[in-house]
Formats: sequence, C-alpha cells, structure tokens
Amino acid sequence: MPVSERIAALHERGLLSATDVAQLVSAQHQLTVNVADKMIENVVGVFGLPMGVALNFLINNKDYVIPLVVEEPSIVAGLSGAARMARLGGGYTASATDPILIGQVQAVLDNNPEQAMATLLEHKAEILALANSLHPKMVARGGGAMDIEVFHHHAEQDGRHMVVLHLLVNTCDAMGANLVNTMCEGIAGLVESLTGGKVFLRILSNLTDRAIATAKVVIPTANLEGKGFSGEQVRDGIILANDLALADPYRAATHNKGIMNGVDAVAIATGNDWRAIEAAAHAYAARSGRYKGLTRWYKNPEGALVGEIEIPMKVGTVGGSLESNPSVKINHRLLGSPDATELASIMGTIGLAQNFAALRALSTNGIQQNHMNLHARSVASSAGVPDEHFESVVEGLIESGDIKVWKAQEIAKNLSRRIAQPEAGERYAACGKIILLGEHAVVYGRPAIALPIPLAVEAMVRREGQGINIVIPRWGLEQPVHANTQGLSGILAKILKDLDLDRENMTIEVFPHIPRAMGLGGSSALAVAILRALDAQFDLGMDNSRINELAYECEKAAHGTPSGVDNTVATYGTPLRYQQVDGKPIFRDLRLTEPLQLVVGITGRESLTADTVAQVRNAWTQHPDRYNSIFDQIGSLTEAAEQALEQGKLGDLGDLMNLCHGYLNALQLSTPELEELIHIARANGALGAKLTGGGGGGSMIALCPDNPDAVAQAMQAAGYETLSVTVG
Repeated sequence: MPVSERIAALHERGLLSATDVAQLVSAQHQLTVNVADKMIENVVGVFGLPMGVALNFLINNKDYVIPLVVEEPSIVAGLSGAARMARLGGGYTASATDPILIGQVQAVLDNNPEQAMATLLEHKAEILALANSLHPKMVARGGGAMDIEVFHHHAEQDGRHMVVLHLLVNTCDAMGANLVNTMCEGIAGLVESLTGGKVFLRILSNLTDRAIATAKVVIPTANLEGKGFSGEQVRDGIILANDLALADPYRAATHNKGIMNGVDAVAIATGNDWRAIEAAAHAYAARSGRYKGLTRWYKNPEGALVGEIEIPMKVGTVGGSLESNPSVKINHRLLGSPDATELASIMGTIGLAQNFAALRALSTNGIQQNHMNLHARSVASSAGVPDEHFESVVEGLIESGDIKVWKAQEIAKNLSRRIAQPEAGERYAACGKIILLGEHAVVYGRPAIALPIPLAVEAMVRREGQGINIVIPRWGLEQPVHANTQGLSGILAKILKDLDLDRENMTIEVFPHIPRAMGLGGSSALAVAILRALDAQFDLGMDNSRINELAYECEKAAHGTPSGVDNTVATYGTPLRYQQVDGKPIFRDLRLTEPLQLVVGITGRESLTADTVAQVRNAWTQHPDRYNSIFDQIGSLTEAAEQALEQGKLGDLGDLMNLCHGYLNALQLSTPELEELIHIARANGALGAKLTGGGGGGSMIALCPDNPDAVAQAMQAAGYETLSVTVG
C-alpha cells in the first residue's frame, strides 16, 4: 500500500484516531526544533528515522500492531513474517514481573563492613520510609521503595571497604530514573550516619534484573516448511544456531544484537531509553560469568520448535519523551495504551520474534538473500529513481546482482527512454484464470470449472533494434531471445521459429497485472498476449483456435503435462467447463445467472505448477485406486458446482468449494499461508474458500457475494496481498 493507505487502514480498524491520522498525513507528528531545543543542549535540528508497523502479532490471545522506529532493512518484514508463522500455532505467551528499578548508594569505610551492613538491614523500615516520603504520589499509586539489599566490595585502588545499599523501587508505569536518583540522594545522609562511612555514588543501576520479561512460542514443524527445506530441517537448524550462541560469546554478541534489533525499535517508538535496555540485556547475558545468548530454542516431545526468552525489561508508559514527542503518543495509542508491565511483555515478545526471523533466515537461505530486496529499495531511493519506475528498478537491480546507485540510475534511464518512445503498436490483452473447482483432478479426465481474470497481461510488439528482445519492466527483465536458453526466452524462440519470425528484428514488451507463479494463469496469459501482439504486428491471420494451440505448446514447455485450462481461458476469456475425454479437450461455456464476487488471497510464496502436478502424479502412480477415488470425489463436486452456478445457488457453491479444498488438502497441496487465508475468509463471512491452481503456495479464492471488501481488508490486515475479481 502507499503510505496514505496504510494510515487509512489503521484508522479503519480503530487503531488510530482522526487526530492521529491528521498528524501523520501532515507530518505534524514529528518533533519540532523548538521542542527539541528544550530537551537537550546545543540543538541544531531534528534527526528523522523511518517509523513503521509490524503486523500479525497475537500475544496472550490479544492482537497487536507493533510500532517500530528503525533504519535497518528487513526488521519490519522479518517481525511480521515471524508473527504470522507463530500465529498459526496460537501466537506468543508473555509475562513481566513488577517494574522494579534498583538504586545504589555507595558507602566507603575503613573497617568493620559487616557491622555496617547489619545496621542498614536493622533500619530498613526507617530507610524505606524516608525514601517514600520523597515521592508520596508514587506510593499512593501502589509503588515506591519496597525493599533494600546490602553488599560488600573492596575498592581495588585504595583497599577500603565499600558497602553498597540497593534500594528496590516499584516505579509503576514511569521509567523512574529521576525518581530513583532522587530517593538515593535523599537517603544518602541516613546511610552515612548508620554506617559511619562516606557516601559517594548514589544513582540508579541499569541492570534491571528485578524487572524481567519472558516470552514463549511453540511452532509445529509443518508451519516451518518452506524455501526448499522441510520443517524438521528448519527446526534443527534454528536449534543448532542457538546452541552456538549459548556456547560461543562471539556468536552470542551477534545473536543478542539481533534480538535488540526488534526491542530497540519498539523502545524508540515508545519513547523509552533504549540505551538502558541494551545495557541491561547484555549485562544479564553475562550474569553466569560468561556471555551467552538470551534465548533458548529446543524441540518438545511432539517435535515442535519451542522458543523462550528471558530478558531485563524496565520500561515506562508515562513521563519523559512521551509528554513531548507527538509520535510517541501516537505509538502508545497504536498499541492500545498498555501499562508498563504489558509493554514489557510486548517488547520481550518482539525480541523473541526477531531472533526467530534471523535464525530461520540463517538456517535456510542465509541472511543476505533476505536483505537483498530491501537493500535494492534503499539503493533505488538513494539514486533518486522516480516513483513510476521505482518497483521496476528494484527488480532490475536484484536481477542484475549489481545493487549499486549507478546501476539503478542506468536502469531508470533506460526505462525512461523506452517509455518516452512513441508506441509503434497497440497493446493486446489476455485473461488470467481462476480454477473454481476441479484442479489436479482435471489432469486425470475429471471436469474443472475455470473463470477468467480480465486484463491479466498485456503485450505489444515493435519492429526495432537488432535481433529479438523481450522487455518486462515490472519484473526488471530485458534480454535477447535465444533458442539455446531455458525458460521464457527459449519457449519464445521456439514459437517464433514455428511462425517463421525468428529472423525479424523486434522488441516484445509485456505488462503483467497479476503476480507470477501464484496459480492465476500468468504464464498462459503472457503467451496469449504475446501471440496476439505478434499476429497484429506481422499480419499472421491467426484465429483464437490457433493462438490457443500455440499457447498450449508454451504451457507444455513450461509445466510438463498441463491440463489446457489456463491457455483456453487466457484465449477465450469466458467461464467454462473443461474436461479431457479420450485424450481430447472438451469445452463448454458456462452461463452465470448473476455475477460472482471473488476475492483472491495471494500468499506471496511462489508455486511451480510443474512441481505440484509431478508430486500428485507420483502419488497417483504408486496408489492409483486410492487417488482415483479422490479425483472422482472432486469430479462430483465440480459437476454439482456447475449446477449451482447455473441456478444461482451461491450458498451451495460455497459449501462445494469448502469440500473441494478438503480433498486438495488431502493431496498435500495446501500450505500454512493458504490455510490462514482460508480461515480469515471464512471467519469474515465468505460463503466458501479454497486454494486455486497448483497449490503448494500461490493463491486461494473466496466467494464473497455480500462482503468482498471486508474479506479483502481482513486478509490485507494479516499481511497478504489481494485481488478482487467480478466474473459474469
């Protein structure tokens, strides 16, 4: 979403007030120079950092949108992804102890420290009463000085004794630094008289080991699967990475820095002292005498991954910069105005989530690949790339592998030059497709119902340049077409040779409007759009039947044994029933009594149809009777859905979609992301919801005749992209 739409979405969900929205849109939430000048000395300006939100957090069965102030790429995305994965297993549990802050009063003595310590303990009530008399309002709120402790140390240089009194203060919702310092100074004279020593230091300690936040998450291995790794591999990799942080201080420093990436971002957003929180965390990590990681990851008896964190977390929700910085006020409201204990629990959870995101990346594809996209965006921004080319330049940078400012400027310049040229031909469009029911079973002779996505891909052909080049700006793709290459280039080369166009000079430019590899027929739509543009530019006289035939050849080259549905819908653009009978495709147009309102939920996880088709075929080869029975059931549901469509019985159609998804799930084609989207759709009033296409990622569809906007917004709030489609 654009920034303005993100703000509007938070407002619609009641997380931001109208005043908050006005401040954010107008940038009046930012700290002004006049206010800053009253906060520190020698002010010359105000320094800005990005302020974003992490989504999907479920903590103690309560939903949170987490404000973050941070400049490092991947933290917001990593946290949101970790939260979404944890959410599938019930989210996080977290707690925090009372917000106790320790003040230290150092008395230096020549001798008899044991007697001085005993005297201080005997006069505990007197010391606490004096301390609390300095802040009666804190006592009235249930806080104040609660206890004392005494310790003995030797001064290393002059050899004298140091008796140190710890004053334990419950600061309630305040950060409490000034309060505790005042109390320590106020009792210094009494400590001197009781010990007979000389008081020197009287100040708080930032090792807040009496204010501890804990968080825990349990993630089933099925939810960890992805990026080519099994759930067990990801789980074991995370555990091994954590074990190294417990054994090796060099790894532990980086491990804990990753935890603090998340914690500090929330601390800054909420106006808390991130430096104090950092100091406490690292000191606590070394409390055993050896510096270690702050988290523990292990597998439970059921084999699930379990993560736990225990971290000092002394934070405040009143006073300090909260009173002077408008952004901080907005962020507290965004969190639901938690008290200090709840905020500490949230921040402990964020530390655990950020640690998971980092360890998962390290134990799979490595941290660098996950940084690549956001690094490319930062470089494109530094290069001054205009908004209309920004996404294309980012994709071009990643494709090139040379993520440099000069490369971004070069890509942007080439894009501007191309767009500035007068178009030598029209754009020709093709439809994407939605499989309503029948996917996979259709490969084995059962029927399928397919619906078109209008204007999914456009293409145009210009006679120019040397040789044949294909350009897809949205994908950052610009390359020559050669017969000896794999993928799109090789497939196009074969088609051009069949059409006797392989010696022509041309540029083929493609404009996709649906994401690739998401089960929406993008590859067929691309082929059909290109074929139509070639037909128009070179006057080939191809009818839809010939275009469909050639598009099917492209599908075979790309996907192995496709059903033929995708290319047919892409070519003809009408709802249809499709079935292979004796090896021949039989199509029948479907007549809808009323338009269908569908919402497509996009997982963002690419799905290769060839892989899932091969997976099902392998299973069918080993157990044909078992799988033919499932295909028969899907076929029966599809036939019933055909009748429901033509009779306008949308309630029945929704039930049939839900049943069909159950069988597709049994074929092991669903994923945690698809299941989450389907649950969201049904919970928000969709009549039916199921995966669509090959599965294994990709997309799902929801039938929403009355509330498509509500369903789409709920999916977007969970961090997914959506596409609203009206058919008929």
